[in-house]
Amino acid sequence: MSVAEAIARGELRGRLWFYTNYHCNIACKYCLTESRPQAPRRLLDEKLLLTCAQEARDLGFLDFGVTGGEPFLRPDMTSILRQLASIRPTLVLTNGTLFSDRLIDEMRTLAHLPVAVQFSLDSSDEKRNDAMRDDGTHRNVVAAIPKLKQLGIRVRIGSTVDEEDPDSIARLRQFVANLGVDADDHIIRPIARVGRAETNDLGIAVSQDNIVPELTLTAEGAFLSPAAPFVKDDRLDIRMLLTRVIQPVSIPAAAMLRFVSGHGTPSEVRITCA
Repeated sequence: MSVAEAIARGELRGRLWFYTNYHCNIACKYCLTESRPQAPRRLLDEKLLLTCAQEARDLGFLDFGVTGGEPFLRPDMTSILRQLASIRPTLVLTNGTLFSDRLIDEMRTLAHLPVAVQFSLDSSDEKRNDAMRDDGTHRNVVAAIPKLKQLGIRVRIGSTVDEEDPDSIARLRQFVANLGVDADDHIIRPIARVGRAETNDLGIAVSQDNIVPELTLTAEGAFLSPAAPFVKDDRLDIRMLLTRVIQPVSIPAAAMLRFVSGHGTPSEVRITCA
């Protein structure tokens, strides 16, 4: 079975993920990688990343995802996104706190390219959102969204929630809609009980049975999902490591295909990033 066949059969999602770095300018209470300013950076080399992207396209992957850490801490991030988008449509995840006038100006080079920016926004209530993330994160996201939309860049929202209270979710959905983000571009997902979330007694347990298979490349190997390379006490957990080798991409892709072909029916609750 090829990558393209596995995607066509719905056994594998068509997105290939890159962890560009692990450090972050904030420290969310549920972060699965325990990202923070002092975290080990684990940078994925730009040249290697782009080589992998070209190989992934040839294997049949449909699009790319970029995550961290906070990707925009890398000064080369807009360049990386521009080059990735020339190969396949690209989604980048961000906490939304670094969108200064300088960065917004850099983002102009991405306008009308197949690039989408997914902001993290967990509640319509500023205090509730910032209690889980960091002071000012809600305000910064709300301020950045119209600036990117004005440039013609597609905006998505990822909301990570611990308790799916119907009234809170309804208010969140309406708040996101009022920001001009389509319902199809708003994902609501559970907290994965790994990393800092486990320390803080949050979320649901993560296993191979409830995780969405999406090949994920990091500086330290290839993993089953972007929710798989979690960190505990600054140590990378390798229980869902597929291969230490990430290039050529055909090697981790073959390992992923062996997993999806031999795995049973997944549980109803599915953990994903986008």
